[in-house]
Parts: sequence; structure tokens; C-alpha cells
Amino acid sequence: MLRGRERECGTLDRLVADIRRRHGGALVLRGDRGAGKTVLLERLARGESSCRVVRAVGVQQEMDLPFAGLHQLCASLLDSLDRLPEPRRDALATAFGMRGGPAPPGFLVSLAALGLLVEAAAERPLLCLIDDAQWLDRASADVLGFVARRVGHEQVGLVLAATSLRRGLHGLPTLTVGGLARADACALLRSAVAGPLDERIAERLADETQGNPRALLELSRGLTAAELAGGFGVPRTITARRPCDASTRRIHALPADTRQLLLIAAAEPVGDARLVRRAAAELGVGPDAVDAAAGLAEFNGHVRFRHPRIRSAIYALATADQRSAAHRALAAATDPAAAPEMRAWHHALATAGPDDAVADELERSAGRAQAHGGFPAAGAFLERATALTSTPSKHAARALAAARMLHRAGAVDAMLHMLAVADAGPLSEVDRAQADLLRAQAIVADGGDAEPLLLQTARRIQPLAPQIARDCYLEAYGAALGAGSGGATIAADARAAAGEPSPDAGGLLLDGLTRRWSSGFAAGADANRRAVREFVHGRATREDELSWLPLATRVAVDLWDYEAWDALSARQYVLARETGALGLLPDALDARIGVRVVAGDLAGARALADELTTIAAVAPNRLTLDWPLVVAAWSGGECDTAALTEGAGPGTAGFAAALAHNARGDYAEALRVAERAAHGPYAAWALCEFVEAAVRTGDRTRAELALVRLTATTDAADTDWARGAQAVAEALVLDGPSADARYRAAIECLARARLTGMLARAQLLYGEWLRRERRRRDARDMLLRAHGTFTALGAHAFAERCARELRAAGKNARARKPELRDGLTEREQEIARFAGAGLANAEIGTRLFISPRTVEYHLSKIFAKLEISSRAQIADAIPEDVRRAPLPQPSG
Repeated sequence: MLRGRERECGTLDRLVADIRRRHGGALVLRGDRGAGKTVLLERLARGESSCRVVRAVGVQQEMDLPFAGLHQLCASLLDSLDRLPEPRRDALATAFGMRGGPAPPGFLVSLAALGLLVEAAAERPLLCLIDDAQWLDRASADVLGFVARRVGHEQVGLVLAATSLRRGLHGLPTLTVGGLARADACALLRSAVAGPLDERIAERLADETQGNPRALLELSRGLTAAELAGGFGVPRTITARRPCDASTRRIHALPADTRQLLLIAAAEPVGDARLVRRAAAELGVGPDAVDAAAGLAEFNGHVRFRHPRIRSAIYALATADQRSAAHRALAAATDPAAAPEMRAWHHALATAGPDDAVADELERSAGRAQAHGGFPAAGAFLERATALTSTPSKHAARALAAARMLHRAGAVDAMLHMLAVADAGPLSEVDRAQADLLRAQAIVADGGDAEPLLLQTARRIQPLAPQIARDCYLEAYGAALGAGSGGATIAADARAAAGEPSPDAGGLLLDGLTRRWSSGFAAGADANRRAVREFVHGRATREDELSWLPLATRVAVDLWDYEAWDALSARQYVLARETGALGLLPDALDARIGVRVVAGDLAGARALADELTTIAAVAPNRLTLDWPLVVAAWSGGECDTAALTEGAGPGTAGFAAALAHNARGDYAEALRVAERAAHGPYAAWALCEFVEAAVRTGDRTRAELALVRLTATTDAADTDWARGAQAVAEALVLDGPSADARYRAAIECLARARLTGMLARAQLLYGEWLRRERRRRDARDMLLRAHGTFTALGAHAFAERCARELRAAGKNARARKPELRDGLTEREQEIARFAGAGLANAEIGTRLFISPRTVEYHLSKIFAKLEISSRAQIADAIPEDVRRAPLPQPSG
């Protein structure tokens, strides 16, 4: 259910339910642009597996082309055209330019379009979705209006979305789609904003956009994270589009006091009417100024501008001195005990040049701003404090502090600017090392190689600040794991510099990774498990969590520890949201997608991928997009496989491409891409794909070598997940009873681990093996289980591979639609009952008002679904309740 659209969704769901019961109809969704009409249509298109969906979109440039919109809607249905009576068939073919002749009468075209839709709905209910119907050509609008008023007893429905209606569509049932209620608008905003969101800011935006979802989201994307977190930004949301528009002329015509009042209101971010009035009084503006502002803004408890553009226009039209005066008045009117950070912020915006007193106040308030608005707010305060500082040493120190906060906030470009400012001033050796670490983290975030800079910095700073050196080594390890490269060089340096392992979470993580890259995966497994447990059980400090949760999460993956991966990625996601550590959020979401994929929850993974895509539109730094590729591979679309293969390298794309090709049974291509991916960040999983592909292509020697590499990690990990993956790979290279035992062990481990998708793959492989061993009954049982799971998950390529194996084992895997009874539509059930009762095609056509040719078409479908070859078999093949249902009687 879409947020705040329960009424609309309920109405549409009832319409679809009526269509299935042969109570067809039409509905017009009418509302302003951005109200969400298209989203409601998309919900219908995605959710209605019981209906065939055809779509059209009105195009403004085609409004003068007769029948352009109708042709767009009907293009995919024209294979039913030959089943229409000749005059109607010819009329529609002529209207669509498929044959020559004079323009057909509109009434005949309308009848033909109605007949075409009814014929298309005979096999399966038909849902027609038309967006931007206000731009349909007149002829199409007339035909669709005609059709909409005549489908009351058919399995045909039309839903049209429009801002206004063409004449032919007047009189149809209409549902107005208005703005969201304030609570729903705020909830939508919270779901779209990555970091902290001040509730007062959310309410102001909801009111000023009148709850229009598109306007609300577009406006929020124009605000910085600091502005959303607490209003800590320069009011600059949307500048006036034209200097002479109506709003601008009206603003210029206002009395000076009213303009001053509105400027104060525009500079005050949360809409506090009492504060605005106190600030106005500071400048000698009396209460009468409110009356002249009517129509532009309201002052009923909260300040609400009629439109966000008016707010920004008022601020943009003021002079710099006028803005400073407004902010100075707001600072004076703000209670220093209740809101010291906002008072400091207004003082800062009122100050044009360096002012150390104001800068000191900002620095003192940065901690409170962080508590209120997270790292984005603290970064904004320190960035502004830096600009107002005159002392070189303080200027450099504040720039470095701002860079740290901006790094946490994910604002890489702003962080690099602050680092450049810090570099220009006097910095201690420790501060310069900290700056180099931040610079290296920016390089890693951009996909570059920062290892030389990190190791050089660690060596230089080790005697003075071992903690910074430790952080450099851990950052280098994280980059190496992400790239799939080895960490031997890092381990050599880290081991030489190490004393006793630090007992905190970060120190344990460094110890485990150094052991791994010094002496092998197994040597570091126990130490890495201890480090992961520190994070899982909440014993890591907040600073270590902010710094190393992504690395600990990745170590958990390498240890085949699903529960830790789930817990740590969830913690990372919550921490990023709560603190505004937006640099953590994309990686956290990517990890959460992986957790859902491995669990077999592809629908949940896709929802998280949508959230990641939303963040990508506003993210200030490069995003990690690993796991959406694996979602695509599991889904198994043809285009997905091609795109993955094209981009397949040693990283995640290669692993995903290998998985997709194995799903389709294209083992030679899977082997090729898996070989490269086996040296990437998910090497162990790529090795699993490699073993399967190598065995299937007859290269057992390479499969056995890959198994040795895989076992080096799975033996040391010793989890159900690892044991299951290893057992599958071993079964693939074994024969006879040994293979049988390993397949059974794999299924037992993966079932215990509750990893649905991987369990289904083990069942598929076992079923294939059983069929080759001529144990057909056992094979069918195992393959049916896998097929049911793959179908439920939406893993289409794996499901089709299962279906092929089932057919080879003598069993069809037929997925039936929820509205079918024994595979037959309602129309097919009627025809089957008549045919089973001995009626000829012409008699059936008379009873059902369709042509004998259409009856024959449906009988061919019935024969295929019931797996029979003659009419004499129908009575025994259809279910008893269908067979005994009363036959419709002829009219008249």
C-alpha cells in the first residue's frame, strides 16, 4: 500500500476484483502534476499478475494525430484482430493505417476497439492503463470513453490518469488524487531523506508543498543535509524563476514593514511564528504588517508560505544588508538557553567578514548541533566557523575538524575543500597525518588506490600517534578487501609496527587481518571471529563503530557468518541514519541487499535496491552498487545477463555474471567469467560458481583445484553456510554414494542455516544428479521442491532450468495463475462445460455471443492446458465442481 493512499489503492483494488468477476468498468484518476497518479498506475501494473496489462501514455505532440493514443494501447493486441467481424476489423485496420481506404465512421471504430479488448480479455482479464490522458488525441478519447461505458459485463477495465479531461471522457467515474495529509507527507519525506530530519522542517515543507509528493521530494533534494537536520543552511531553496513574475511584482508592491516581516520569516527555517514576531519587533515592525502579507504567507501559530518559491524569492530579492539585519534580529530574539545552536547560526549568517567571537560561539555550539542534526549539522557549523576565524592556527585546526565531520557526513568534495584550507595553515605532524588519512579515505571512496599514501602515513606517524597508524592500516585492509587484492604488503608493515594487540574492537580487527594476510586465512580466522563478536555484542566504542563497522561486516562475510553479517549491516544502517553518517549509508544498504539475497528474499532485496537508487540521486560521493548486480543475476532477465557479462571483471559483476550464466545453463560462459571473479572481493562465492561450471563443461581437474581453494576458507569458517557451500562443491566433483552423501549433507546444512535460495540451488543440483542416476522419482521430488522455491522467489532462470529438468524426468512444472481453476480461465471453463455437454462450436458461440472461430481458438487452449487431444476427453478432464456448474441458457 502506498503511503497515504489507502483510499485510492482500495478503490483500484476493488475495480480489479470487479473486473475478474466480469463487472468491468473505468476510473479516472484526476489530480495535479506530481500528485502520484503515475505511481498508482505503476502499482497496478506491478501488482496485477492476475490480469493482462496494456498501457498507453498521452503525448502532447500527437494530439493532432487521430487514433494515435488508441493505437499505442492496442498495438500488442492486434493478433486478435482477425477474430473480429469483417466490417469492424476493416474499420480498425484502416484507422491504424494497416490498410487503405476512406476514414471509417467513428462509431464503427469504437465498436471494433471494444470487440478487440473483449477478445483479448477472453483468455485473461484485461487492464488498460492510460497515463496523461489529458493529452490524448480527440478521436482516441472519444473511442475510449465509448469503450469505458460498455464493458460492464466484461473482464475489461480502464484506468486513466489526467490533470484535466478530454471531452469524450466526461462523465466517467472519477477519483480525485490530492496532496498527502501532513503526517503522510512527513513520513514520505522521512523515507526519502538519508540523514536526520527535523520534524518542524518536515512539517513546513509538507505544508508549503500542500502535500504534493513530487514537489515535496524535489524540494527536499534541493536542501543540504544540514538544512534538513535543523535548518542550518543559507535559505536558498529555489530562486525566483523570473524577476517580473506575479509573485515578485506583488512582493515589490508590499509596504516596507511587511517586506521586512516576510524576509525575517523566510530567514527563519522552522516556521516559528512567535520567534518571527519577536525578531520583527527588534526591527520596529509592528503586528499590522501581518495583514498585508495575506495570500503570500500565513502566521497562524506557524509561518507557512503559500509556496516554497515565494520564500526563496523574498530572500533572494533582499539586499545583503537586509538579510544580515534579519538574521541579527532572529539571533537577538532566540532564547540562548533553549536554542543556543540556532542563535549561534543566525549570528554567523548575520556576519559578513571574520569575527572570532562569532566563530568561537559556533565552535562551542557544534557539539549541540551534532546532537540535534548529526554530522551534517556539526560539519556546517565548523565549516562556517572556519570562514569567520582570523587566527591562522585556529583557522587550520577548525578546517581540519570540519573535514572530519564532513567526512562522516559523506560530503567528500566539501571535506577535500576543508583539507586544502587546513593544509595552508600551520598544522602539527599529528594533524597532518590525520589530514593524510582523510585524504586517503576520499581516494578510496572514489575508487582509487590509496594504499601507498596510507602506508607512508602509518610509518611516519607510528612513533607519535599509534592510533592514527592503526587507522591507516585498517583503512588499507578495507580497501584491499573491497578491491579483492591481497593484503600481504599491509600485513608486513602492520606486523613490524605492532606491539601487543589492543583489546578494543579496532585493535582486535587489526590483529586478525594481519594474521590472515601474514599466515593465511585459517591463521587469522579465530582472531577475526573475536573481533566480529566485539562489534556484534555492542562492545565496540561509537568511534570504532563509525570507523570500522563496514570492515567488520565484510570480515563477517568472508567468515561465512550470516548472522553476524545480518546484525552488523543492520547496525551500520541504523547508525548512519541516526547520526547522519551518510558516508556509511550506501555501503550499509548494499550489505543489507546482500543479506536479503543470500536469505532468498529477492523482493526485500529489490526494495532496498530502490532505496539505494534514491540515495544515489542525491549522494555527495561515489556509491557502492555491488549487490543490486547479484539481485539482477538471481532474477535472471535476459538483458541483465548480457549487461553483467559486458561489465564482468574481477569484482562483483563477474561473480554475478557467473551466477546468471549458471542459472541459464550457459556453463562455458559462466566458467570464463567465474575464473576472473575468483580473484575478486567475493572470490569464495565465485569459486562455487567456477566448480559448477567446470564440472558441467567436463573440466573436472580445474574444478578440483578450485575446490581446494574454496575449502581453505570454508574449513576455517566452519559455519552451516560454509559447510553447505563446501558440500555442494564436493558433491559436484564426486560420483556414486559419495556424491549422494555430500548432497544430503549440503541440504541439511543450508536448511539449518535458513538460506532459502542456496538451499534451492542445492536441491536443483541434487535433482539433476538423481535424474542422471536414473532415480527419476527421487529426482522429481527434489526438483519440484526447488522449482517451487525459485518460482516463489522470482528467480526465473533457475526456475526454468528446474522445469527443463522436470520435463526430462517425466514431470511438467506448470505454474497456474491464482484466478485459474485447474489452469482454465472463467471463459474457458464455460466453453469446456458446453463442449463437454456435446454442444457444437456454433451453438457455444450463440450461447456466449462469440464467433465459432473464437470458440475453436479457446478449445485449442483448453486441450493444451488439460493435456487432452479430443472433445470426448473434456468431460472427464475438467474438475467435478466445474463440470456440475449450471450451463448458461440462451437469451430470448
